[in-house]
Amino acid sequence: MQLPREVIVGNDTLGHVAAICKKLGFSRSAFVVTGTKTFEIAGHKVIDFLEDAKIDAAHLLVFSSTAETVAMVSAKIKEQKPQVVLGVGGGTKIDVAKLSAAKQNLPFISIPTTASHDGVASPLASIKGSEKPYSVMAQAPMAIIADTAVIVKASHRLAASGCSDVIAKFTAVRDWHLAHKVKGEYYGEYSASLALMSAKLVAKNADSIRPNNEGGLRILLEALISCGVAMSIAGSSRPSSGSEHLFSHALDLVASKPALHGEQVGVGAIMMAYLHGLNWQRIKSKLEKVGAPTNASELGVEPQDITDSLIKAKTIRPERYTILNERKLTPKLAKSLAKKTDVA
Repeated sequence: MQLPREVIVGNDTLGHVAAICKKLGFSRSAFVVTGTKTFEIAGHKVIDFLEDAKIDAAHLLVFSSTAETVAMVSAKIKEQKPQVVLGVGGGTKIDVAKLSAAKQNLPFISIPTTASHDGVASPLASIKGSEKPYSVMAQAPMAIIADTAVIVKASHRLAASGCSDVIAKFTAVRDWHLAHKVKGEYYGEYSASLALMSAKLVAKNADSIRPNNEGGLRILLEALISCGVAMSIAGSSRPSSGSEHLFSHALDLVASKPALHGEQVGVGAIMMAYLHGLNWQRIKSKLEKVGAPTNASELGVEPQDITDSLIKAKTIRPERYTILNERKLTPKLAKSLAKKTDVA
C-alpha cells in the first residue's frame, strides 16, 4: 500500500516545495517534468525555489503522454540520477513524470496546475500509444503540493471535468460491489467508502465549485486526492473506475475528437447509473450545476459515437466485471439507453 507522506493544499503553497523535499530527505538533487505553458505558470517557480534552497534542479519539457515520451524522460532521469522526480502540470505531465520515475525506481512528487481528474494523487498513469487503452499501475506520489492560487487560474472547464470524475465514483463503486457479489472479487469497504465520500462531498458542494472560487476548488482537490488514496489502499483502480470509465476509454477510440477524460466519464456515469437503477437524474443535475457536459452535443461528439462506445465498452477490459456484463447492450438497447438519459 503506497500512500502520500505529505499533502499540502491551499493558497500559495508552491513555496513549500524545497522544505518538503528536504523533509523527505531529498536535499541534493531533483528532476522537474513540466510543459511549455506549465513551465510559465508554475514550473519555473518550482525550479527557482529548489535552486534557492541549494537543491540542483534539472528539468525537461514534455508535450504528450505517449510511451515514446515516457522512454525519453526515463532515459534523461537515468542520465541525471536525481533523488526525486517532480511533475508540474496537468494530467499529461504528471502521468509522464509518475511513470518515468517508477521505471527508474525513484520517488515522485505531484504538483498539479489543474484539477481535471484524480490522476494528481493516484498510483496510475494514462499513457497513449501503449497496448492498453486504459491507465496502468505506476506509483503513488510521495507528496502532493496543490496551490489553489495557481489552479484557480486554469479554465473552469478543467475543474468541472474533475468534478465529473469524482461524481462518477457513485457508479464505479457500485460496479466494484457487483463484481464482488457475482464473481467473488475482492471488495475493500474502506477504500470504497472513501471514494463514495469524495463523490458525496463534491455533489453536496456543487454550488460552490464555480469559477474563481478557491474555497470550492479546495473541496474538489481534497476529493480528488481522497480518490487517489482510495486506489492506493485498494491496490487497483476499482474504487474509482468502473463501467463509466470503460465507456470513456471506448469513446477515446471511437470519436474523431474525444472530450476531456473527466467530462466523458461524467456522461458515462449518467447512463451507468440508469443501468444500476441509481438516481441518474441527480447525477445529471450535479454535473449541470458545476458546468460539466451531460450529453453528446456538449461533449462535441456524434450521437452514434455514444451508441458505438456503449457497445464497445465491455471489450476494453474483459476481465473487469461491471453492469455492462449484466445488461448486454445491442445497438438498439444502447441507442435507447442514450435517449432515455438524454445523452444522445
